[in-house]
Amino acid sequence: MEKLNADVARDILSWRYEQPYDFYNNEQTPEAISEMLADSYFSVFDDNKELVGFFCTGSSAQVPNESYTYSQGFIDIGLGMRPEFTGQGNGTLFFTAVLSQIDTMVGKSSKRLTVAKFNDRAIQLYEKLGFSREAEFVKGSTVFIVMVKVEA
Repeated sequence: MEKLNADVARDILSWRYEQPYDFYNNEQTPEAISEMLADSYFSVFDDNKELVGFFCTGSSAQVPNESYTYSQGFIDIGLGMRPEFTGQGNGTLFFTAVLSQIDTMVGKSSKRLTVAKFNDRAIQLYEKLGFSREAEFVKGSTVFIVMVKVEA
């Protein structure tokens, strides 16, 4: 895992997911690339140095909205996996590696993530790895679930 560079950002922004996950498709704009080059975005590679995904932390991982306030005391996590690796049982290994890397970077701490409610695959993975549902909010036409994993 390493800090994301411009080539990786362009690659990620070109990923295209099948419905209903096409909600996560992005456009390759200068603004989107600039955001991904901020300090909080990291690339995840496999043993063959192939890009399998990315993660971000902090405010980049939050979904701006009118009703839920992101409190202090949590590391916010956002992540994405290359479309061809999704839905094949790769999530546990991928997300476990991300969580381990975050613990290495900042120490053991309580974590929070925000996920679209329709994304059952991701929610099941997060629950399997110890996250629980804390809140829901609506932004536009999408319902989001905020999930937390509290470290003692």
